[in-house]
Amino acid sequence: MTNAYPNLLKPLDLGFTELKNRVLMGSMHTGLEDRFWNIHKFARYFAERAEGGVGLMVTGGFSPNLVGQLAPLASTMNNRATALLHRHVTGAVHEAGGKICLQLLHAGRYGYQPLIVSASATKAPISPFKARALSTKGVERQINDFVNAAKLAKFAGYDGVEVMGSEGYFINQFLCERTNKRTDKWGGPYENRMRLPVEIVRRMREAVGPEFIIIYRLSMLDLVEGGQTWEQIVTLGKAIEKAGATIINTGIGWHEARVPTIVTSVPRGGFADVTAKFYGEVDIPVCTTNRINTPEKGEEILAAGKADMVSMARPLLADSEFVRKAEQGRGDEINTCIACNQACLDHVFQAKRASCLVNPRACHETELVLTVAPVVRRVAVVGAGPAGLAAATTAAKRGHKVTLFEADDKIGGQFNYAKRIPGKEEFYETLRYFQRQIDLLEIDLRLETRVGADELIEQGFDDVIIATGVKPRTPKIEGIDHPKVLGYLDVLRHNKPVGKSVAVIGAGGIGFDVSEFLTHDFGKHPEGEQVSVAEWQAEWGVNPTFEGPGGLAERAQTPSPRKIYLMQRKTGKVGGGLGKTSGWVHRSSLKHRDVEMLRGCRYDRIDDQGLHITLTDKDGKTGEIRVLAVDNVIICAGQESYRELFDQLADKGVKAHLIGGADVAEELDAKRAIRQGTEIAAAI
Repeated sequence: MTNAYPNLLKPLDLGFTELKNRVLMGSMHTGLEDRFWNIHKFARYFAERAEGGVGLMVTGGFSPNLVGQLAPLASTMNNRATALLHRHVTGAVHEAGGKICLQLLHAGRYGYQPLIVSASATKAPISPFKARALSTKGVERQINDFVNAAKLAKFAGYDGVEVMGSEGYFINQFLCERTNKRTDKWGGPYENRMRLPVEIVRRMREAVGPEFIIIYRLSMLDLVEGGQTWEQIVTLGKAIEKAGATIINTGIGWHEARVPTIVTSVPRGGFADVTAKFYGEVDIPVCTTNRINTPEKGEEILAAGKADMVSMARPLLADSEFVRKAEQGRGDEINTCIACNQACLDHVFQAKRASCLVNPRACHETELVLTVAPVVRRVAVVGAGPAGLAAATTAAKRGHKVTLFEADDKIGGQFNYAKRIPGKEEFYETLRYFQRQIDLLEIDLRLETRVGADELIEQGFDDVIIATGVKPRTPKIEGIDHPKVLGYLDVLRHNKPVGKSVAVIGAGGIGFDVSEFLTHDFGKHPEGEQVSVAEWQAEWGVNPTFEGPGGLAERAQTPSPRKIYLMQRKTGKVGGGLGKTSGWVHRSSLKHRDVEMLRGCRYDRIDDQGLHITLTDKDGKTGEIRVLAVDNVIICAGQESYRELFDQLADKGVKAHLIGGADVAEELDAKRAIRQGTEIAAAI
């Protein structure tokens, strides 16, 4: 055991029960909640994290009734049959030594279904349906349903519930003038608007008794116009304590807010100061949240007296043993969440089961099982990019003897370029994790080694996995060989000088990354270092004092050292293929730096004058002809699979496994690459 994190690992006495540490696994919808036949998968998912040492866990959101569902047939806690089914979950968690609360989440106008209700008849920008305004009696019915759901959660064996009062959901909609236009006792002045959450907690406490955890998720920063003021938030927090809450958890931002709250570009612990300002206003424990992904950051926040607990959701997806590793002094072995959203939130918002880019076993614990191999095999993995690293480490964990070949002088492949992009510094963590695993598992790593088919055959490997990655695709454009043309590797790998005006051809993930890279001044921040919280707040318009409605401020100007044109052939939204929950952040960031985004581009030629383009509309009709007088044209127009070695082995009758970009190169997809590598190695 270690004393490196004394505050993080210190027990927390709640009076009637004790939490073994200060880590709360925050609520996150996974999709396993929504179908009863997934209950055993749901149970195993939480049991693994309980075994990993988490102090207290909170499930994804369960609606107290049908009108509050996030989507048709989505997770609901409204009858005893459902509650009985949940005993599989609570039993598995308690057997593993853990504690778990059920989150009660009424979607309100955020529901993606036609029955939605809210404080007033308003429509959210993230739902196609307009909410129906509740009658006065209708509000009472919602309160009763919350209380009934809490009683059912207790019957199911849960240690408590979390009342979701933030993120712009139903309760939050009653609190803010933005969405509450009522004139009865549930609307008008703030004392009326706050009556709903206070009554829910008060009546809930009466119904479940004193020895049951009630967490209230308090929206401490709405980040929308017409949001709550700081004075109102403190007033509500005190009333919630008096009503009987056990813990107050921090909620940040509405889903419709135009300020990012959890993506990787948000600095670590970027909202801890919000909780710190509230801390001391109540006597019950207060939990802080958002972008806390290492035990060091959690310890720092608690040691500074900013909160009593820290909430981590996605970090426990990335590594179910997070807390146990911290306890055992193995913090360097933690598989760190990089806050990419690609397999967690993006999946959930596409009605898919959540998982994790860096840990594809997340939410698939009963299917992607890593058993010890019955026979030790000699496995060659060629390519130490994301796919190859996942394959090599997974095979070695199962007991196989692994040799990992890499032509470069370091591991990482495309991650070595991604980590250089401002806001994507967390990729350093993934490479750190894989390097540590290579050392621990005694994988034979051979850098600067370009292995051939004959050599692989001569060494007699039992299995060969080809993860040789991709090479940039060169589009057919007149003048593509002009001296001012650069590839993205010239910029991100070879550090070739780039002029003051640049045209970026290709608006996929790489085009956006290169544009982000070129709009930053690296003299201000060393590469790999995140911006400070203060700088980030200024850039995105967050009031550093958190005062005023919603805690918003004017966005500070962030001038770019270059004029950038970002272009795509498609006539749809620029960057339309980016992540569902993070694409808007990338677009907003570049627009704020005056990047000009052009769609429907036909690239006519490149010459001394610059890049000649013709703009077309969605029907293919020719429009404006432009000459972009740029110093450089950077090609980010896709990739091609690099699979020569695979083909050579096939010609010699040797069957090999093909994974990652070497298999499919349409758009760099680390999520698919790591999952493929893990699955292949799990099957050997």
